[in-house]
Amino acid sequence: MYQKLYRVREVARILNLSVSGVKKWIREGRIKAIKVGKLWMIPEEEINKILKQRKEIKAVIYARVSSQKQKKEGNLERQIERLRNYCSAKGYVIADVITDVASGLKEDRKGLLRLFNYVENHEIDVVVVEFKDRLTRFGFEYLQRYFNSHGVKIEVVEQTDKSYFEELIEDFVSIIISFAGRIYGKRSQKFRRVKNFVKEVLTNAKNTQS
Repeated sequence: MYQKLYRVREVARILNLSVSGVKKWIREGRIKAIKVGKLWMIPEEEINKILKQRKEIKAVIYARVSSQKQKKEGNLERQIERLRNYCSAKGYVIADVITDVASGLKEDRKGLLRLFNYVENHEIDVVVVEFKDRLTRFGFEYLQRYFNSHGVKIEVVEQTDKSYFEELIEDFVSIIISFAGRIYGKRSQKFRRVKNFVKEVLTNAKNTQS
């Protein structure tokens, strides 16, 4: 009897896994696959069996970088891929991938507000982040307690962010510049002096760390 076969990428989409996650399952024997030439093909029956057997744990991936520069350098995409692999290894169903390009001190991030909607509407079971400060720079424990009160767990993949110091300085610099703009006006000479000064401090701090 003919059985429809699916490529690895198609299976990844159906099962909400990463491509590398599906390949790992094939190597471990968790999903049966047929070698057709150089490609692994998965029978439809195998996919349906997995969908029926597994208990769905719905996860939202939350990834954040502070600047467009970090995004252009690929930091955001690499962060997402690492989190996808983590969810794949855990067998989580990825309900959504939410991203922000903003400071961890910014409370009205669009992505963060969208995440709150998922939590408050009881649509997910777990939020997966790479580091605590990806979700919030301060008050992580309060946020964790709030999410837990809605039956949602936060899972932090890594405990120490090597770029923490550099990004923390950038966050504080952005706050100082923002306040200076409000106090002096963004077109004033005083504002430009403050802006240039804090940028010089930021540069010196980065040079000290390197």
